[in-house]
Amino acid sequence: MTTRPEPSLAQRKRQLVADELTGAALRLLARKGFDAVTVDEIVATAGVSKRTFFRYFASKEDVVVQFLADMGADMRAELAGRPSPESLSAALRHTVLVSVNACAGHSEQALRVVQLILGTPALRARFLERQAQWRDELAAEVAERLGLAPADLYPQLAAGVALTAFDTVLQRWSDSDGAEDAGALTDRAFAIVAPALDG
Repeated sequence: MTTRPEPSLAQRKRQLVADELTGAALRLLARKGFDAVTVDEIVATAGVSKRTFFRYFASKEDVVVQFLADMGADMRAELAGRPSPESLSAALRHTVLVSVNACAGHSEQALRVVQLILGTPALRARFLERQAQWRDELAAEVAERLGLAPADLYPQLAAGVALTAFDTVLQRWSDSDGAEDAGALTDRAFAIVAPALDG
């Protein structure tokens, strides 16, 4: 088994700055709304210069987009690591749960960020754009798992079904203001789609 090399000191410092900027931006955006927050406020909260911000992100929208990109990478890694005897519906349910839990399993701030993404047309569009990329990545993993070509219809459909379940669960959880259990919603969603995925 290969292990990743340890990140250098410079890489760790860069990641710390990126994390600080992301955290400051998401806190402000969740509290005040997308349109009310400026880059100046984000850098003041993070304690860095505007120039530093623009070394990491092209815009405040890109902060949220990076948050979403990390979610997709986590889903693909989860699916790749699922045991091969596991049914596809179970593997995809666990895959989706990783990101559902990243959104719902933390804090009130996570709920506000999800509501911000789903309720801001520009961010919602970027979210859907990201999901299209995730679909292709998940389809490639499904194809490898099943010994099919990634361009085959089944892997694309299976990945699309999983991401539709993810999107539906997040929307329902967001609409309930966090009152509904996102994990239970995920289980219910996959109970509905499992016959199609495993049949």
